[in-house]
Amino acid sequence: MIEKRNQDGKEYRLENDSIGSKNVPSDVYYGVQSMRAAENFRITGLYMHPEIINSLAYIKKACAVTNCEVGLLERKKANAIVQACDEIINGKLHEFFIVDPIQGGAGTSLNMNANEVIANRAIEILGGEKGDYSIINPNDHVNYGQSTNDVIPTAGKMTSLRLLQNAQKELRRLHAALCKKAEEFNHVIKMARTQMQDAVPIRLGQEFQAYSVAIMRDINRMDKAKDEMRMVNLGGTAVGTGMNADEQYVRRIVPNLSQISGMDFVQAYDLIDATQNLDSFVAVSGAVKACAVTLSKIANDLRLMSSGPRAGLGEINLPAKQNGSSIMPGKVNPVIPEVVNQVAFNIIGNDMTITMAAEAGQLELNAFEPIIFYCLFQSIDTLAYAVQTFVDNCVLGITANEARCRELVENSVGIITAICPHVGYQTAAEVAKEAIKTGKSIRSLIVEKNLLTAEQLDEILDPMEMTEPGISGKELILKKQKK
Repeated sequence: MIEKRNQDGKEYRLENDSIGSKNVPSDVYYGVQSMRAAENFRITGLYMHPEIINSLAYIKKACAVTNCEVGLLERKKANAIVQACDEIINGKLHEFFIVDPIQGGAGTSLNMNANEVIANRAIEILGGEKGDYSIINPNDHVNYGQSTNDVIPTAGKMTSLRLLQNAQKELRRLHAALCKKAEEFNHVIKMARTQMQDAVPIRLGQEFQAYSVAIMRDINRMDKAKDEMRMVNLGGTAVGTGMNADEQYVRRIVPNLSQISGMDFVQAYDLIDATQNLDSFVAVSGAVKACAVTLSKIANDLRLMSSGPRAGLGEINLPAKQNGSSIMPGKVNPVIPEVVNQVAFNIIGNDMTITMAAEAGQLELNAFEPIIFYCLFQSIDTLAYAVQTFVDNCVLGITANEARCRELVENSVGIITAICPHVGYQTAAEVAKEAIKTGKSIRSLIVEKNLLTAEQLDEILDPMEMTEPGISGKELILKKQKK
């Protein structure tokens, strides 16, 4: 019989745990342990990521099915637990996951929050009242054969996999957009710059093609990171020894989880290692950080190339998305690349937190999974959102200022590099210094000094010839002269 009492005009049920007794609102699906955790850990003011809630439901469903298969859980109870889990997977009952993402206890609070919500809904399904744990018990039935220490890492890996898939989807869109721009800008000649100084000519399309290659490398790197997330320690219970778990259950649980979730998981070869060590999450964070670095570098380049529009480089135009100043009329800022930069900075900081938390584990368990998951999920989510807006509100709308790009090439001393093989390094260096000193163009000085003819310069300074490997400019001239 559930003891009920009224207080402040509200009805409560009395629940007990090893700490003592506590009034729990009669209409809620969480229980006493969730309430204690919510009171103890008011840290971020946020709620659990919906994907880890769904991941826990998949895991609890797989555990109930497996325990029923091996004869350790009555089918009627297993079916009720499965139904409750399915409801959570479909988006119901999420509001009853009340514990803070950052919490002490290696995730015990989150695990018990899931156990209590699933148990109370299963009790209702079987015709009982919430809190009557004689029908379905959070620990004895929902958590049967499990520990926080194998459930929570597995939930974290499942969640990371789903979030990485979404991030990769957005990155593939970015890759396609960059490839499209590479083709569109393939004929646009501009100056390349090294160490912020004029270098040699390059095509704008070549720069965008290089960006696309870097993004594809990040996508591939994430594929490798996803493999790290497929190896789970479910079945290891508290420290990886499988204590309190049936041998048949241990063999079946991961294949059942794979079938139920539609995702491919593999049980770790050494469950003790997989319980002790969280280096796999560091590897995933590293892949996400590497991608953030790539994105930030591209964003920096776009801001530089679009700087101006008149007093800067002005080689490309970014889509105007909003007013850039409350005091300077007509000013438009590169806000989309700027937000990509900021997301990257945050991801890099999160990676350091994840690294330190993984390093801080002791002996058979790492207690700091909650902060790892909080930072990692945020990193992957914000990466995906940043890429989405980068594609839709920036990259697809970029245009080239072709005349400006060509003007900078013609007026740069950087083209002297292409002429160097024909006049010699020392002569080329002297011409370059004179051009800088007098403001005259390289082309005019070369012709003025009778070093090469205008026709020969046209051949040497052909945009495609200057930006592709092949025979030297001198060989090209001789070849054409013979014709």
